[in-house]
Amino acid sequence: MMKTYERLKQIRPAEFKRLVGVKKETFEVMLEVYSEYHEKKKQQGGRPNRLLPETQLLLMLEYYREYRSLAHMAFDYEISEPTASRIIKEVETVLIHSGKFSLPGKKALHQEGGIELEYIVIDATECPVQRPKKDNGVATVGRKSVILPKDKL
Repeated sequence: MMKTYERLKQIRPAEFKRLVGVKKETFEVMLEVYSEYHEKKKQQGGRPNRLLPETQLLLMLEYYREYRSLAHMAFDYEISEPTASRIIKEVETVLIHSGKFSLPGKKALHQEGGIELEYIVIDATECPVQRPKKDNGVATVGRKSVILPKDKL
């Protein structure tokens, strides 16, 4: 998976955003923040990570971008599901605590002339499943008990 990051560095910025979900500049800032954390963590000792910091960041972004299951992500990155989950949570926590990455607040969204948003409404109501009516005469008879009553023996 190291080759993935190397390939991504060589593509156009528009294509990079399309594949990763963030601009190249934003990715570089994210990588800088996470790499600093990663270096501090490495100095404390312990078992080294199998994935480089840039690959861990790509794992997290890909997970949120594509909504893939952890099983698929773990298979692609050749790690276990719990490790994939731990990496995603760790990278997300580090980026949130850095304070450099946040979405606009509720007040900014409601201000006139502030941020322009486009809404998509999805109808996610439950629909009844069409099933045949229950009719005693038409229904298929299941297997009958082979145990006969005492009076019919």
